[in-house]
This record gives sequence, C-alpha cells and structure tokens, in this order.
Amino acid sequence: MPGPLAGVSVVEMAGLGPAPFCGMLLADLGADVIRVDRAGAAAGMDEPDRLDLHNRGKRSIAVDLKTEPGAEVVLRLAAGASILIEGFRPGVMERLGVGPARCLAANPALVYGRMTGFGQEGPWSAMAGHDIDYIAMSGALHAIGPEEAPVPPLNLVGDYGGGGMLLAVGVLAALVRARATGSGQVVDAAMIDGSALLTTSHHGLMAGGWWQDRRSSNLLDGGAPFYSVYETADGRHVAVGALEPEFFAALLDGLGLDDDDVPAQAERVGWPEMRRILADRFGAETRDHWAEVFAGTDACVAPVLSLAEAPRHPHNHSRGTFFEADGVVQPGPAPRFSATPAGVPSMPVAAGADTDAVLAGLGYTEAEVGKLRDSGAVA
Repeated sequence: MPGPLAGVSVVEMAGLGPAPFCGMLLADLGADVIRVDRAGAAAGMDEPDRLDLHNRGKRSIAVDLKTEPGAEVVLRLAAGASILIEGFRPGVMERLGVGPARCLAANPALVYGRMTGFGQEGPWSAMAGHDIDYIAMSGALHAIGPEEAPVPPLNLVGDYGGGGMLLAVGVLAALVRARATGSGQVVDAAMIDGSALLTTSHHGLMAGGWWQDRRSSNLLDGGAPFYSVYETADGRHVAVGALEPEFFAALLDGLGLDDDDVPAQAERVGWPEMRRILADRFGAETRDHWAEVFAGTDACVAPVLSLAEAPRHPHNHSRGTFFEADGVVQPGPAPRFSATPAGVPSMPVAAGADTDAVLAGLGYTEAEVGKLRDSGAVA
C-alpha cells in the first residue's frame, strides 16, 4: 500500500486495544506491519477476527513464543525491522526471550515501542487495568460527564487517544532519531501518561483560575449553555459550540432569538435561564430541521450522528471519511498527505496466514520451515 511510511517495517506483537491500534495507524500510512500471533490462534478465522479492524492492512505470522525457536523467529524479524511494538505487562517480553536487550542486540537501530496502562515502572506498573482505570488515575475521567457522576468516554481517551496514538507518535519520533544516528531506543508509552497529557490545557486554565475542578461548571464540559447538547423534538440531539460572541449571535439568529431574549453570554448567573430557553427552542423542532437551519452558518451547531449515520452524512461522504471493504464500513486512514496519499487498507487476515511468506522473507529454507512447523514453533 502506498503512503508516507512506505519502506518502514514494523513487528507488532498481537494483543488488544492500543498497541494494535498503533499498528493499524502505521499500516494505514504505508508501513509493512507483520503481526506476530500466537501459534494456537492459527486454527482459522471467525467473524470477530474478520471484523477486528485494528488488524487491517497487516500480515500475520503465528509463533509459539514459549519455545526458543519461536523466540528466534521474532528476533530475526526484529533484526530486519524498523520498529517493534508490544502491549504486554512489564517483564512479559523479557520472560519470553524477546525483550529490548535481545532485540536491540540483534538490531541496534530498532525502535522498541512498549504500550502499557500504568507504565514500565512505578508502584502500580504491574497491576491489571483498563482504559477506565488509567483515565481515572490521570484525572481525565473526573472532568467528563454531568455533575452527578463521571461518564466513561468509551475507551477513546485512554486506549486510543492517550494510548495507541501516543505510541505511534513516540515510535515515529524515535525512528527519526534512529535514521539520523543509527541508534534505536525503547519507547515507554503509558495510557496514564497519555491521558494526562490530553488534559494539559485544562491544567493551565485551572492554574489561572479559569477552570473549576468539578464537572459541568466550565466552558467546555457542558457547564456553559452555548457549549452543550440539546434534545430535539424527535428524541435526537444537536451539539452546540457557539463560544465566540459572533458565533453566539449566529446561534441566536438561527433560533429566531434576539439579544434581549436571553441573558448576556458572559454572565454566568444567567446561564441556567439561557439553558432553559435554548432547550425549549431546540426541543420544538427535529434534529434534521435544525441541521438544515444551521447548515452553512457559523453558529457551530451540528447534528449528533450515530455511528451508523455518520458515514452517510454528505460532508463525510464527500471527503471519503469512511470507506467500505468486504461489506464492512469503517473510518479511512488519516491524516491525508498531498504527495504520498495512503491507499485503501486490506481487511484483516487470519492468524498465521502469511507465516510461510514471512519466514521465506527472513531467509528460512523450506526444510527449516518444516522443522519449525513440526516442533510447533510456528503455525
């Protein structure tokens, strides 16, 4: 597949969530990503595997890492790779014999990316957790949701924004240095760090007294009635982000309101009354009615689309924000590049589908591959 990362080779240790998402991002942008699956997973491909879109655009080799020949296969992969990424708990890769020391000995220019929840060190580093736990510890979860209680923002803030994307930035930054110096390094990407990083601006605002450390009390957390979500007559919703005075004026105009009809935008004491007025007005018509009213304006009003609706919206359709492959609608590669555009990713393949081709590319003979198969080191 074309793309700005053409020529970059990546070894991805199969797992769940953020590390595979990072591998998907790199594959989307043209890297040759080889996913190392467990040998026991190479029995076929069921529907969940086919629809695990994190694995699109990748090749797969199935290896038993609990055998030394299997570990040697991964070390040989690492020896010829630009990047290796893994998402196991600290110490697991070392116990399997493919930790940073052995891989960097095989390839001193290798970028070794590590994705964890709590990081490679610290009192909580060995503990299990999920996105919700990491963003709870970083302070991000506390800031999201209504006043009554925090609301998990799916697993977007920890797993993906503060996890997989952080890892992708980290390994690509390290790759730039490796190509300049010939020296690789270990990249420790932790979701607790990444989700904390996403709150940088809020810490600055809080230090200046412009952000209150409680939910639904601020401009951007639903506290302001002109930056909020409103239910419409059909039970759907619209999102309003009219922060600037000129955008707020466009909002009032679209709603058929004058400045005298609502409290002043900057006067917080009037926000409850303003919210009631806006809620009544939005609730009088359907979502699509308001979408049509505000289309082409600077009122910063958008329909809240479902996951199924989003691909069909005219704007998303015109940009090709989503595409369909093998009957599966999914988001397309991003961002976009003028000189090296990414192609259309291929759908996920079964575990071990490319074992023979990958081993041949590593220089294994047919006889050696046969021995590896007979021993169960690969499948």
